Amino acid sequence: MPSPLRHPLFLFIVAFVAMSIGAYAGAALMRRHRQISDEAHDEARDEFNVVQAATLTLLALMIGFTFSMAVSRYDQRKNYEEEEANAIGTEYLRAGLLPDTDAQRVQTLLRRYLDQRIHYYQALDDDSIARVNAATNQLETELWTAVRNVAVERQTPVIALAVSGMNDVINTQGYTQASWWNHIPVAAWSLMLAIGLFCNVMIGYGTRGQIKRNAVLLVLPIVIGLSFALIADIDSPRGGLIRLVPVNLIALSQSLAPG
Repeated sequence: MPSPLRHPLFLFIVAFVAMSIGAYAGAALMRRHRQISDEAHDEARDEFNVVQAATLTLLALMIGFTFSMAVSRYDQRKNYEEEEANAIGTEYLRAGLLPDTDAQRVQTLLRRYLDQRIHYYQALDDDSIARVNAATNQLETELWTAVRNVAVERQTPVIALAVSGMNDVINTQGYTQASWWNHIPVAAWSLMLAIGLFCNVMIGYGTRGQIKRNAVLLVLPIVIGLSFALIADIDSPRGGLIRLVPVNLIALSQSLAPG
């Protein structure tokens, strides 16, 4: 997702400025072409109101659908965080079925791996994320190597259970990563911005009175800007005020025995 869409405050400012310009541009256009504001053209005014209402309804539907997309993605990230905590906790218990030396090594690696997964949810800048991802990949390699070596030496159903649990740990991390990369498409943002701009032009074109005194033209840009900012905040796990706290991973970390 492009970087501007990761910052709700920046998106609010851009949307508000663009919508305000559109509203006042429509009002300026109306002052030069006053046909629909004359009493002799009530029929044209009625037709304009129908088109304006339809356009505003379309904008409301677009905002509603986009908000639903953002919320569904946020819920998906929460669900994968819970699944990841369950997978790590289950594998930590299954690691106890391995021979003592291997069990201690795998459990130690799992505690370190769990710390990195918590850091992943709390990281904000690209450098921190890159370091966490590098450490996570290294730990996944070490964990898989540890259980694989035991499985090669002892091909028993109990060992297979531990190997299967490790596979779940690695898979859930991949699902989590994919859900964090899944954002609202840029095309949806562009279409919603274009419809919002057109709505504000029509609001300004249908207004009456002096442009400088008509502060009501700022109401719709503020509402649209806040709506866009809220959607971007929910859709951006790291860029806004609404953060996904890894409560399940933190609770699991606190429940595990110290190394």
